[in-house]
Amino acid sequence: MKAIWAPWRIEYITKEKEEGCIFCDKPPKKKDRKNLILYRGTTGYIIMNRFPYSNGHLMAVPYRHVDDMAELDESERLDLMNLTVLGTEALKILNPEGFNIGMNLGRIAGAGIEDHIHFHIVPRWNGDTNFMPVIGDTKIIPEYIDQTYLKLFEQLKNLGR
Repeated sequence: MKAIWAPWRIEYITKEKEEGCIFCDKPPKKKDRKNLILYRGTTGYIIMNRFPYSNGHLMAVPYRHVDDMAELDESERLDLMNLTVLGTEALKILNPEGFNIGMNLGRIAGAGIEDHIHFHIVPRWNGDTNFMPVIGDTKIIPEYIDQTYLKLFEQLKNLGR
């Protein structure tokens, strides 16, 4: 049997869960690169998922702490959708063949952070889902998150936003 090392996962498995809401706590710190915030919009922002489903996994997040889309006003809803579109445009630098875009509402639906809504923007490539997640409970992420951050940050600047 072969072993595949994924040492970056141990941080997620063993780290103490943070108090509060990471989506509320990270933006005021103004440490965007450290916190993987790629872009700040009017009523929301784009952040990289530190523990991604695949390379380049982004999230579009409203600044306001709400757990229901109906709680967002019209401008917040529009901005959140525009951030989602902008995220897909930025990810094109990674040459994905498709995207999964979605929102998990409630823990039973898979929400890891259920009290602050956010869209997941997950780039996909042919063959990126194989036996590893099923048999080995392991995902292969082909690039360091800091390298992907720099590519996407530059791409967003190039998009003129």
